Amino acid sequence: MQKIGVNTASRPSSVFCGGGAAEEAARFLAGKDVFLLTDNNVYSLYKELIEEKFGGARVFAVPAGERHKNRHTLFQILDGMLEAKLNRNSWLAALGGGVIGDMGGLAAALYMRGIRAVQIPTTLLAQVDSSVGGKTAIDYRGVKNVIGAFYQPEYVFCDPLFLRTLPRRELRCGLGEIVKTCALDQAILEKTEAMAGRLFGLAFQEEITADCVRFKARIVEEDECERSGRRKCLNMGHTTGHALELSYGRRSHGEYVLIGMAFEIAIALEEGILSAEYAARLRALIGKVIGKTPRFAGIEEAALAALYDKKNSGKGEISLIVPEAPGRYRELVLPIEKYVRYLSRFNGGIA
Repeated sequence: MQKIGVNTASRPSSVFCGGGAAEEAARFLAGKDVFLLTDNNVYSLYKELIEEKFGGARVFAVPAGERHKNRHTLFQILDGMLEAKLNRNSWLAALGGGVIGDMGGLAAALYMRGIRAVQIPTTLLAQVDSSVGGKTAIDYRGVKNVIGAFYQPEYVFCDPLFLRTLPRRELRCGLGEIVKTCALDQAILEKTEAMAGRLFGLAFQEEITADCVRFKARIVEEDECERSGRRKCLNMGHTTGHALELSYGRRSHGEYVLIGMAFEIAIALEEGILSAEYAARLRALIGKVIGKTPRFAGIEEAALAALYDKKNSGKGEISLIVPEAPGRYRELVLPIEKYVRYLSRFNGGIA
């Protein structure tokens, strides 16, 4: 098990990665006043583990899924916290995937103006990305993560034992964020390419999790609240991915990140930002996870949803973080009309 520090200005975090992290979480929370937030799916899978390791906690389970990541569920959680008579010395432990982590972190930030929080991520996506860095949010009126706060957990416990029960769709979701990180960090790219035949295996996922956490920790330390622009790199693939996810649904968030990356790589190649050879390397990894990029009906209308992305200036322009070379990337800003034309042109035709 590895311990990785995330030394942010607001609150330092410690991330434990590897076998035994769940035991470490149980030891840390023992004797504390704990409100354990989870969802119905995780609770049904891990009821015995929860009772064994976190028997002293008040367990509060909400419906699973992105469609429940809304104000109604958030206030159900806050109602539960109030009924449990939590105080400023209480702890919220978010046991679940990215949805639970996001809502749990936001509830912890809001309740009594902030109680202490830990994350115990149970999906590959949450372990390599969303549980680290303090982003908390809910979706509102069709806009993803538009209401939220930066609120750092004090501890994150990433145990591979939870990955064994994940369906392939959830593994693809996490691999989407891993491939995104490959386009940002050359060492992670080379390691992933060397293990490209084992992306869906637990050994690769356990090894790469700590690498991804270390990379994200460095970025978050430099730009905790996305003010200097450094942290924007973590949104590679997300501008287009979020727009398509909101418009079409059905696929996982990580799959849409990869689809978004595929479109944005094609745009960057057309704009002369990266070489065909490097584009092919990234496309090969994307293909290993999701196969051929699908064709979307009515993509021109869906592309307009990208205007609501938080990274844009609000001046009718679309901001994309695109790969430039191994370990290098840049921001590309396009007028919305040009962006729509590109998506229409590449729709269903990305190699």
